[in-house]
Amino acid sequence: MKLNEIQDLIKFVAKSGVCEVELETKEVKIIIKTSAAKKGGRPDNESPFVVQTTTPFAAPTQQIQQSNPVAEQKTAEPKKAEDISKLITIKSPMIGTFYRSPSPDKPVFVNVGDEIKPGNPICIIEAMKLFNEIESDVKGKIVKVLVDDSSPVEYDQPLFLIDPM
Repeated sequence: MKLNEIQDLIKFVAKSGVCEVELETKEVKIIIKTSAAKKGGRPDNESPFVVQTTTPFAAPTQQIQQSNPVAEQKTAEPKKAEDISKLITIKSPMIGTFYRSPSPDKPVFVNVGDEIKPGNPICIIEAMKLFNEIESDVKGKIVKVLVDDSSPVEYDQPLFLIDPM
């Protein structure tokens, strides 16, 4: 479900006067709650909205490796396990929508293989129409981007894997 579809759903719920709407697909679960509607079917303009979204997490890399055939595990697992253990995970500091670039017409902040330093912007997370630039706390090389652009993210959800330098 795209961000503009979610925003349209929120606007529709606000205009309809419904107190609660729950929508669940394979990819996302959204619950929108408002306070009780005023007379005439219009919601109170001052009423707060509570929007909860959840998305399934990708399986950790180690679990994926365990599903490999036994013959491949014996040769590949020890080396990959060492590589994975030294990687640093940058996690989302908040709930919101993940963006890889400052705007649709601008290039992404970081790509796989880019070197980053503390203080470098790596993504934006939009929360309640506020765009929060997320900066790196570590020095290293981007190994993997774990979230798709314009996807909802949860607090503490892994965003990037970094090979420290």
